[in-house]
Amino acid sequence: MSAASISCVTDEISMYNKTVLKNGIRIISEQIKNLHSVAVGIWVNVGSRDEDVSDNGVSHFIEHMLFKGTHKRSSFQIAKELDSIGGHSNAFTAKENTCYYARVLGKHFTALSDILSDILLNSKFDHHDMEREKQVVLQEISMVEDTPEDNIHILFNRLFWSDHPIGMSILGTDKTVSGLKKENIIKHISRFYVPDRVLIASAGDLDHKSLVSSFEPYFESVSDRSESSIERVVPGCNAGISVHSKDLEQVHICIGAEAPSQTNKKRFACAILNTILGGNMSSKLFQEVRENRGLAYSIYSFVSSYIDTGYLCVYVATDPQNVNPVFDTIQNEIKKMSRGEFSRSDLEAAKDYLTGSIYLSSENTESRMMRLAKNEFIFGRYIGYDELVSNLEAVTFDEVVDASKEIFRKDKASLAALGPIKDEDISRSRLDFDLR
Repeated sequence: MSAASISCVTDEISMYNKTVLKNGIRIISEQIKNLHSVAVGIWVNVGSRDEDVSDNGVSHFIEHMLFKGTHKRSSFQIAKELDSIGGHSNAFTAKENTCYYARVLGKHFTALSDILSDILLNSKFDHHDMEREKQVVLQEISMVEDTPEDNIHILFNRLFWSDHPIGMSILGTDKTVSGLKKENIIKHISRFYVPDRVLIASAGDLDHKSLVSSFEPYFESVSDRSESSIERVVPGCNAGISVHSKDLEQVHICIGAEAPSQTNKKRFACAILNTILGGNMSSKLFQEVRENRGLAYSIYSFVSSYIDTGYLCVYVATDPQNVNPVFDTIQNEIKKMSRGEFSRSDLEAAKDYLTGSIYLSSENTESRMMRLAKNEFIFGRYIGYDELVSNLEAVTFDEVVDASKEIFRKDKASLAALGPIKDEDISRSRLDFDLR
């Protein structure tokens, strides 16, 4: 085995292994016996935040094109072979990484590894296929723009991250996608689809040696084509209001502020804060805005975190006449959190909710594979579920209060609104989170 290093971690239910090929490609696995399925993903540490304004959407477009034919398989053959092994296959592009993955029965792993390796290493990027797929992506962009509950998040990101690439849409724009050429794709792949950014991960009924022996012959000869290392620039946050008038039935709103990154220890307190504030049906916002006041059907909060930054955001859709009462209610609930006006039982319930979500997700091989890969990219190591839960359990009441004060500070929040509303309909004082 031509590997630079091998490591092994075991617990009662699984065995973790990591191998680094001589060219730097990492192969990691979590073998879980007594399962019938295995989830396998080829990950590349590149996403839309690594793009320029001129080629926005190229990462996502490459993800589409890798299924459109190789020198050995047509797009139909790729689809047919993936369907014939009876599993679930897909791919996604995010802000910071791209993944090509599938979940199949263990006996079909060899066939799957051949297909995934082929599409990643041997795709043709045929001109006619590219032109057809551009139309597909343009339809996808139009679909999002026609779906206000999706579009508002794109508008909020654009406002919040200002001119930084992390604020751009993962899909790109009509102009940038239409202008993509084969040389854009080749250049992007040459820069980012390089060994130190490629990771192969699996979870389920598969031993590590079989994983390595299946993928190593395909990937051991991949060379570093990048001219130089590429570092990501930490984005700054923009506080402001952006109103987009559109003839809709409701006003869709996102209100958010900077939150801890994926590596910040305060992320655990932030996760609990989010759960109590708007993370489920018993949360403060859901109960007060929807159940007690009937001001909205859909309201929730969420955290979007990245390796070096993040934000906590509240989303709500409401009738135009309810906009300002909704703002006042949201602000009031956030102020209550910052004053510690929630109970110890709220804290424990949030911990139980998150713990349940963590352990329930552990019963899915696809979820385990994805968590395995993300931890490798972010922390460079295996992190067990018990370690994660211990960090959540250790969060104190005061730490949650402090998290609320630090996130929703005076003049630090941003608001994006989409619907039958104008700038003058929103008072800037409604973003005045003066919590101290």
